[in-house]
Amino acid sequence: PLFAVVSRLVHQKGVDLTLDVAHAIVQGGGQLAILGQGDHQIEHQVRQLAAQYPGRVAAHIGFNETDARRLFAGSDFLLMPSRYEPCGLSQMYAQRYASLPVARRTGGLADSIDDGITGFLFNESNVSSYRQAVQRALAIHQHPQLLAAMRCRAMGAGFFWRHAIEPYDALYRKLLGERREVRLLI
Repeated sequence: PLFAVVSRLVHQKGVDLTLDVAHAIVQGGGQLAILGQGDHQIEHQVRQLAAQYPGRVAAHIGFNETDARRLFAGSDFLLMPSRYEPCGLSQMYAQRYASLPVARRTGGLADSIDDGITGFLFNESNVSSYRQAVQRALAIHQHPQLLAAMRCRAMGAGFFWRHAIEPYDALYRKLLGERREVRLLI
């Protein structure tokens, strides 16, 4: 299985945690591809990891949208161990391309990934919790029918504006005492 990181290489995104679980990915038969730029120290550590595991870990320091989309489409799993993530779009791009996100249960990641259905979530921002989620992904990869079912669910996830707007519209109407329903034009 191919695990991908498409991210700013900064502390917030938990890339240091990925560096620590990379050995488990390689030991589990996986490969890791990292695309991003950011903190120079983390960039250096990413390069060192790629040098430590030639042929198993690849890194490109920099970013362009074409390569990012190719990684979403070509990977089996997208790693997103963010310490905090108000929204997050990468997990939705990955799901649309059938790459299952492995992410920390925080912010927008928790809102857009159904654990064990459209990806994998872990609770604590530490290596142990993250490694367990990665091991779950590796185990699912050994069951092609289950993996295919998860991919189909992920690709069919409905990330539409109307789904985000309707609960707020209903709440505002309730607070204003309005009972009539208004059809959204989005």
